[in-house]
Amino acid sequence: MSISSSSATGDGGGGSTSTIAADTTTGWHELKVPGHTKTKGGVGKGINSATFIVGGHSWYIRYYPDGNNEKSTDWVSVYLYLSESAAAVDGDVKASYKFSIIDDDADAGEDLSSYTRTGSYSFWSPGKPRGYYQFVKATDMESSLKGHSFRIRCDVTVMKETCVDPTAAKSLTVPPSDLHQHLGALLESEVGGDVTFDVGGEQFTAHKYVLAARSPVLMAELFGPMKENTMSSLQVHDVEPRVFKAMLHFIYNDSLPEIDEDDEVGMAQHLLVAADKYGLQRLKVMCEAMLLKHVDTSAVATTLTLAEQHGCEGLKEGCFRFMRYPGNTKAVMASEGFQHLRTSCPFLIEEMLAKLAP
Repeated sequence: MSISSSSATGDGGGGSTSTIAADTTTGWHELKVPGHTKTKGGVGKGINSATFIVGGHSWYIRYYPDGNNEKSTDWVSVYLYLSESAAAVDGDVKASYKFSIIDDDADAGEDLSSYTRTGSYSFWSPGKPRGYYQFVKATDMESSLKGHSFRIRCDVTVMKETCVDPTAAKSLTVPPSDLHQHLGALLESEVGGDVTFDVGGEQFTAHKYVLAARSPVLMAELFGPMKENTMSSLQVHDVEPRVFKAMLHFIYNDSLPEIDEDDEVGMAQHLLVAADKYGLQRLKVMCEAMLLKHVDTSAVATTLTLAEQHGCEGLKEGCFRFMRYPGNTKAVMASEGFQHLRTSCPFLIEEMLAKLAP
């Protein structure tokens, strides 16, 4: 939103323009509730959410299952607070908000539209709330939710007004960084290449300083105390040429090359091993995310083995979450990959059982 004004002087001096521009930042937070009746504790008994940050300010939701005062008995009350732990507020904080109740057991977590309300107010100081003391009748809520767990969602939009200097030049849009494109072109052209890798009989030319800047392992190999002064060619073992080429693409472009859909899992597995070997942490996490997209009962045991061998805690947790779904654990334990897991990582079985225990 912007508000403009203009004026003209009466002495022939021309005119001027100034602009008030309102920048907005939007975020949301959900407070998960196991059930309305399970949280009832009496009038005025509120439950706070964790704090969350929107627009540089700290906020939290307070939920009153039995209403926040005598006027809201038999009602559910909800409020949004500007947290007292927030940084000092210079003047009031203008924000709009929307409260919604989402039924966890409804199809696709549908919004209960009758339990959605919006507001727009100024928060003058931390600890002063805005919200609804009669948000929804408790009996109506229990009737609609039928004891289901639900989420109270609060969408917050913070507005910050800034005045533009009337004498300032119009702003310019800075183009996004294209450093990766230049480095990628450098790799393709091989101009200035000063090191060659022999990978399974294929030759790859690269640049020592780029490699050293991206990989601590290559930094040690190329510039460490044990390096050879004339080192210009290196043998690479245990990495396939296509995988090494994809790793070089990541080093120069900070992204993965195009990968055939049928080869995504295999490439992700091999690239993860190479990323771990050369200390490319971002590439390693990218491979973990790719593997999690393809987790199923036939592949999860193999993926767990890979995660354990290369210290991928996020990938392990993702596999355990998949196995917690009804029927998945039994199917996984009957797979060939699970038998390999038992022999290669027997200590992981104990951790798996602990994670899957009720």
